[in-house]
Amino acid sequence: MRALISTLALPALAALSGTAAAQTQADAYYPPEEMAAARAALHHATGGARHLFFRTDRFEIRQQRDDEEVLLWDIDAWYGGAINRLWLKSEAEYSFDHDEFEELEVQALYSRAISPFFNLQTGIRHDFEPDAGRTHAVLGVQGEAPYWFDIDAALFLSDEGELTGALETEYELRLTQRLILRPRAELTWSAEAIPELGTGSGLGTIETGLRLRYEIRRQFAPYIGVEWGRQLGETGDFARAAGERTENTALVAGLRVWF
Repeated sequence: MRALISTLALPALAALSGTAAAQTQADAYYPPEEMAAARAALHHATGGARHLFFRTDRFEIRQQRDDEEVLLWDIDAWYGGAINRLWLKSEAEYSFDHDEFEELEVQALYSRAISPFFNLQTGIRHDFEPDAGRTHAVLGVQGEAPYWFDIDAALFLSDEGELTGALETEYELRLTQRLILRPRAELTWSAEAIPELGTGSGLGTIETGLRLRYEIRRQFAPYIGVEWGRQLGETGDFARAAGERTENTALVAGLRVWF
């Protein structure tokens, strides 16, 4: 079987698909049932396998300028193959001072590869905080832009008819084999004002940060960093009216884990 699979692989995996394959010289020497088994094994080994991936991209404590301590997580996981995957994403902010979640959302998405570097994603997002009643339809793209910039962009249409969006980009600058500096930026916007959420129309928030991590192992890396954020436009006006800061800087310390 191993020799037969190697023979099949020689013609550049010619026209292999889930239902049909091009004729090869091996078809003249091996029975159809062995050819079918060999093609199935080759297809599985070259992209048909299913995998499970889990990552805490950010799991950190933030010490903010007003001395408030916040726990933040940004977790994602997927199961599937090279083309089709089921994604789960979750982001949250928990305030130790107020002993409550200020933000908590979960997304369940279907992802399909549309190019070697980008995936189209669609599904639902539910907000448990700050408004536990909102559910959103999601349409987005995620992948690697030229020069290895990670991009995650999405549109959200809530069950209240509100259209919002977010764009996140990251880059890894490898200082040594284990020491990595990671700049990050995130921008949010809304098509209309949502006063009950303190969200104005247009650009809403911008966050930028730097995190320096040390990879004890590739899958396990503590980090430290700094994060700066600002509320813009009408969103900033809502914050000022509520007596809140529109700009904040925080020191962060956390852990990045994946498997």
